[in-house]
Amino acid sequence: MTYPVPWINIPLRTALAMWHQWTKTEVPELSKFSVLMKQRNKVENTLRTMQQAGPGTLQVISDFDMTLTRFAHNGKRVPTTHNILDHRILIDEDCTRNVRKLLNIYYPIEIDPSLTSEQKIPLMVEWWTKVHHLLIQQKIQRDMLAQAVRESGVILREGYKVFFDRLAELQVPLLIFSAGVGDILEEVIHQRQVFHPNVHVISNYMDFDANGVLRAFKGQLIHTFNKREGALLHAAHLPELQGRPNVLLLGDSLGDLTMADGVAQPHNLLTIGFLNDQVEERTELYVEAFDIVLVKDETMEVPNAVLKFITSGKDAK
Repeated sequence: MTYPVPWINIPLRTALAMWHQWTKTEVPELSKFSVLMKQRNKVENTLRTMQQAGPGTLQVISDFDMTLTRFAHNGKRVPTTHNILDHRILIDEDCTRNVRKLLNIYYPIEIDPSLTSEQKIPLMVEWWTKVHHLLIQQKIQRDMLAQAVRESGVILREGYKVFFDRLAELQVPLLIFSAGVGDILEEVIHQRQVFHPNVHVISNYMDFDANGVLRAFKGQLIHTFNKREGALLHAAHLPELQGRPNVLLLGDSLGDLTMADGVAQPHNLLTIGFLNDQVEERTELYVEAFDIVLVKDETMEVPNAVLKFITSGKDAK
C-alpha cells in the first residue's frame, strides 16, 4: 500500500506559508538548528508567563566558565578561571604540569554520563582540593592577577555585553555561581567593563596575607556538583533577590541545575543548557534536564533573545 505525499501537490508558496506557521515562534532564535527542546510548548508558555509578570519579578542565575565564557575559539579551548592561573608570572612549570595531570584525570569523570552526581562529588572535592593545594604552594601574588587575565586569551561569549547591560539597565539581579576562582572571574568581567551593581558572585575566593600573597582559599569549597548548598547558604539571603520568583538559569553542566534551589517560592523556572562537549553521548541527558539546549553554540544569541522577550512586557524600560 502506498500513501500520497501531500507536499507534492501543494504550490511552493503555500507550502512555505504552512511551514512558517508550524515553526512560528515569538522568539525566532529558538528555531535555530543548534537549539533542542523536549517541550517547546512548555517553553513558550513559560516565556509568556514570565513576560506578563514583568522584569521586576525576574532574577538570572548563571554559571561562568564555559557558560558566560566560550568553550572554544578557532579550534582551541578557551581558558577557565583555573586555567588563567596557569601563567608563568603566577605558577611554575612543575605546578602547571601537575594541574594538567589532575585535569586529565578528573575532567573525564566530571562529564561522564554513566556516573551519577553522587558518585562524582567526592572525586570533584578531591580534584579541587588538590588543585587549590598546588596553587597555595606557589605563593601567588594578588597584584599579578590582572596581568594574568589580560594575557590569558579568555573570551566571553559573543553578545555578552548586551546580556550584562540589559540586566543592569532593568536592575535585574544576575547571580553568578562558579566552581572556579572568584578573584579571577571578577577581574575578567571588570576588564570587560560589565561588572555592574546588579551582579553578585558566589565562587571560590583566594585568601591573601598582609603582603598580598595567597595563603588559603576562603570558606566552603564550591565545585560543579554542590552548587545547591551554595545556593541555599548564600543566595537565599541576598535581599536583592527577594520578591523575584521568576528565574532564568544558564549553565553547561547538569550540576548547574541546582543553582536555583535557593530561590524562595519560585513561580517559573526556565533553564538553558550549553552542550559544549561530548555531544552525542550527552544530548539525551541534556534535553531531558534543560528546557532549552544549545549545541556547540558559542554565542549569547539565544539567551539574549529569550531575555529580550521576557523583559519586553510591563515595567520594562
